[in-house]
Amino acid sequence: MDLRRPRSLRTRLLCAFLVPLAVVLAVVGVAATTAVRGELLGQVDDRLAAAVARSTQADDTQADDDPGDGPGRDGTGPGFLLTPGQGDGTLGARVVDGVVTEAAVIGKEGDGEALTAAEAAALARVPADGEPRTVDLGPLGAYRVVATGDAGEVAGEVLVTGLPLASVRAALLRLVVVEVAAGLLGLLAAGVVGSAVIGRTLRPLHRVAATAGRVAQLPLSSGEVRLPDRVPAADTDPRTEVGRVGAALNRLLDSVESGIAARQASETRLRRFAADASHELRTPVTSIRGYTELVRRRGGLPEEVDASLRRVEAEAVRMSGLVDDLLLLARLDAGAGAGAGAGRELARDDVDLTGLVLDVVSDAHAAGPGHRWRVDLPPGAVLVPGDAARLHQVLANLLANVRTHTPPGTTATTRLRTQGTDAVLEVADDGPGVPEGLQAGVFERFARGDSSRSRAAGSTGLGLAIVTAVVEGHGGTVSVASRPGATVFTVRLPGATVAEPDDDEEPAPARA
Repeated sequence: MDLRRPRSLRTRLLCAFLVPLAVVLAVVGVAATTAVRGELLGQVDDRLAAAVARSTQADDTQADDDPGDGPGRDGTGPGFLLTPGQGDGTLGARVVDGVVTEAAVIGKEGDGEALTAAEAAALARVPADGEPRTVDLGPLGAYRVVATGDAGEVAGEVLVTGLPLASVRAALLRLVVVEVAAGLLGLLAAGVVGSAVIGRTLRPLHRVAATAGRVAQLPLSSGEVRLPDRVPAADTDPRTEVGRVGAALNRLLDSVESGIAARQASETRLRRFAADASHELRTPVTSIRGYTELVRRRGGLPEEVDASLRRVEAEAVRMSGLVDDLLLLARLDAGAGAGAGAGRELARDDVDLTGLVLDVVSDAHAAGPGHRWRVDLPPGAVLVPGDAARLHQVLANLLANVRTHTPPGTTATTRLRTQGTDAVLEVADDGPGVPEGLQAGVFERFARGDSSRSRAAGSTGLGLAIVTAVVEGHGGTVSVASRPGATVFTVRLPGATVAEPDDDEEPAPARA
């Protein structure tokens, strides 16, 4: 598991609750085990003191009596070990000058069982200060032993008495098992309850996040946008942290909605102004063209006047095209992407892109004889639903862009193919290309390669903007990839179908 991966708030809160609880349970368990162990050792020490007293008394009695009559003189251990009152497992040893002379432990049958040399050696190292100590005797286990100096006849004699700690170890083990089991069950129960409580507590936060998520999915970048979603009033209580977040989000949504409404109103006024201005300008521009042409046809004008009138007529034609483009863009923005004067929505007829490409390339050849125009078409006709006039304008604008911004002799190839359910229309040329700094904004309105905005090329800067608006109105996309010697404009239109040619018809040429 990756510990660096961010965890949810619910997980962190649950860990913050369970980890301290586990630490507290562990501390309590250790403290309880230590206390019980001390109590049990105290009880063993009390019994050990009584056993030491019995052993010392029995040893003194045997020293006064006949040594042959004392119990335990049969070689199974010291005589004081089997004195009445000593229980099973009691240990006794006699140490003289650091050497164990006798050592045994009371067995289950009540008889003395001799200790091994290793066990006896461990007893010999016990200090004779009368203090209880714990000694590990290997197979016999742990013993609590006391070594006391004997006041008998033999100088340097030490009596060692011990009691087993097996019952204490068993009791402590059972206590630890119970503590661990109870602690785990307690942690499990606390985790289940805590998870439910935390989940219920965070439910309002989830509702706030869901509201924010729904608003984030709305298309806020364009069009009339309403924000109907708000955090419920129950989740906006200012007395709670989540309530303050919900109230702040509602205030933010109100502000965003007001800003979007203001922006939309401004765009609508600007769009209406552009449409109205373009519509109103068409009449005077047409009149200027008409009167200029009428005066020139009468003849008899001085050469300078005739040249000036030709210039006025050319500028009027250019202004007329600019006005038509502006009006078209305004209506496309308003969702009525139709002809400049028709005022109708985009048609949804089956458009034969193959025939459209041949027609537009033929017109481009006539308008730009200095360029080399080629087509690359599939065998069958490619049909897409759309507006034939507007799609014709898309391709015408792309070819006009090539004719305007590339020198004579440039080869322009129009390719048509299908990819899945999309029709892919490409216009490629081997001209100088679009500068890298201009590629990002090449489809924006009034975008020009000439920063001085010279009119020498005859471009209004709206051709590619119209291409983008028409293609997006058909649900498609347009893009450009350019470098010196290779520029490709790619248009993708959805809903393409291919009509297979009849056997008696010749397929369209692959290259013309």
